[in-house]
Amino acid sequence: MSKIFAFGERIDGYEVPVLNEREVRAAAGILFFFALVSFLNSWLMGNFRLTRIFVIAFLIDFTIRIFINPKFSPSMILGRLAVKNQAPEWSGAPQKRFAWAVGWTLAVSMFYLIVLNNVIGPINLLVCATCLILLFFESAFGICLACKIYNAFSRQQAQYCPGGVCEVFIPHPSQKVGAGATVIVLIFLVLIGFVGQHWFPAVEAVTLPAAAPAAATAAGGKCTPPDWAVAMGHAEMWKLHNNCK
Repeated sequence: MSKIFAFGERIDGYEVPVLNEREVRAAAGILFFFALVSFLNSWLMGNFRLTRIFVIAFLIDFTIRIFINPKFSPSMILGRLAVKNQAPEWSGAPQKRFAWAVGWTLAVSMFYLIVLNNVIGPINLLVCATCLILLFFESAFGICLACKIYNAFSRQQAQYCPGGVCEVFIPHPSQKVGAGATVIVLIFLVLIGFVGQHWFPAVEAVTLPAAAPAAATAAGGKCTPPDWAVAMGHAEMWKLHNNCK
């Protein structure tokens, strides 16, 4: 029974239970992909079906991680398959459990708002954006943002953090980002902004085909955006998708 209900692996030489950071990052990347798809579908198309499905899946996945065992989390299983040929990189499990508890709390709030009560508004956008940011930083950079505040709530300080950031670490000279590198990034961003502004200007008006007005008429001729679209600042996009422009 103890092997079923557990959190982390007991590895010789490590004082606390640990998790394979490579699996964790792979699982975060998988969740980030589906979260981004569902978010964009809601934002651009005004269809929240995928978001509701993802929220339920996310909540189930994190409930298994926290209250049963990360081994049995579907996303962790997929992540394990993705990196099975890579040497494990062990990181402390306690801070991960805290971070995942934050994600679980966000999932519960979204489940209550959008699945049970069909509440559509800025609060959903804020929660979704927070989830996307947390997942992106975990998968792309190996940075657990929620783990950063773990030490403020736990007497036991975080151990075995990815990249050794929990321990005293002196960067190698090649890792330093100087003024020259910063200038390169700024010039690059300015250049891309210039290209986007002058080579690919924003389209001010969209010419609809002749049959487009009929679509609005078939829908009852109503082109007044619903309250949820207005609350999200999505009114103009809603009109565009419903052939009202």
